[in-house]
Amino acid sequence: MGQHGNRKGPSHREVPRGVGLLLAVALMNLLLYLCVDQVFISPRSTEDARRCPHGYFRMGRMRNCSRWLSCEELRTEVRQLRRIGEGAVKRVFLSEWNEHKVALSRLTRLEMKDDFLHGLQMLRSLQSEHVVTLVGYCEEDGTILTEYHPLGSLSNLEATLNLSKYQGVNTWQRRLQLAAEYVSVINYLHHSPLGTRVMCDSNDLPKTLSQYLLTSNFSIVANDLDALPLVDHDSGVLVKCGHRELQGDFVAPEQLWPYGGDRPFQDDLMPSYDEKIDIWKIPDVSSFLLGHVEGSDMVRFHLFDIHKACKSQIPTERPTAQHVLDTYRRVFHSLRDTVMSQTKEML
Repeated sequence: MGQHGNRKGPSHREVPRGVGLLLAVALMNLLLYLCVDQVFISPRSTEDARRCPHGYFRMGRMRNCSRWLSCEELRTEVRQLRRIGEGAVKRVFLSEWNEHKVALSRLTRLEMKDDFLHGLQMLRSLQSEHVVTLVGYCEEDGTILTEYHPLGSLSNLEATLNLSKYQGVNTWQRRLQLAAEYVSVINYLHHSPLGTRVMCDSNDLPKTLSQYLLTSNFSIVANDLDALPLVDHDSGVLVKCGHRELQGDFVAPEQLWPYGGDRPFQDDLMPSYDEKIDIWKIPDVSSFLLGHVEGSDMVRFHLFDIHKACKSQIPTERPTAQHVLDTYRRVFHSLRDTVMSQTKEML
């Protein structure tokens, strides 16, 4: 026998290493899509079960609900650490309460107190899985305490997902889930316990993204509710977002001065509008959230028709937020089924 005479060919029961690896990857993908699907269907089921009665809160590892903190408790039990943000109405400080990191918002100027109190009223009345958790407030001192989310606003999404520890969630599935959660927040505001509310602090993409926080489990909650005017179609109540002329493609056409350069802008001549301005902005926000990962262009292609409808020049022809949300879910399930079918074929 020659030098290799004792070697035997692979048994008919053995699977070549490369094929085995492909099968393992395919099986892992199948399990991944099943898990992602479950997350997409009910991303907040655990949070829903943890909701507290109105006037109470729970966050982090708290096992029981606690009553909103009072003025005295805010003054004596909250330790202010450092400033982490500032807007026209509030300065925000990372703070600590009972070993929990919290966000302490302080009124910046007395002339902004009406906006501050409006935001507080919205925050108190709209507590839900769609809104940041209120921990306490003091109207007398102009302070609001909310849960702190270290990942910050949606403006930080790309930087966050580019971190190595988050590469596993930087997928079109997770990003489509975020886009659906954004639309879900808009839908909640349009059908809120306080009536149809419009997110007016959204005149450009960066400003819009700054109104929402990214939680540690990669959900979205509305954070800044200082400008949520009411629309009441039955009573003919419409809104105007601010008193200055708006420009650009991000805002809806009906938010632009309709008389061009022939007449200088006058706020009292500017027509009012309704919640459909939020629908116009959905495609731009969703495109940012989808990013440019593998598969995101495929998602954009399947969302083309609904996004085209969102951009209708005629507000009444735009879909409702619920319709957009339903479409996002259908697209997710359709793409999931396609990927699962391909994975099963590999098995």
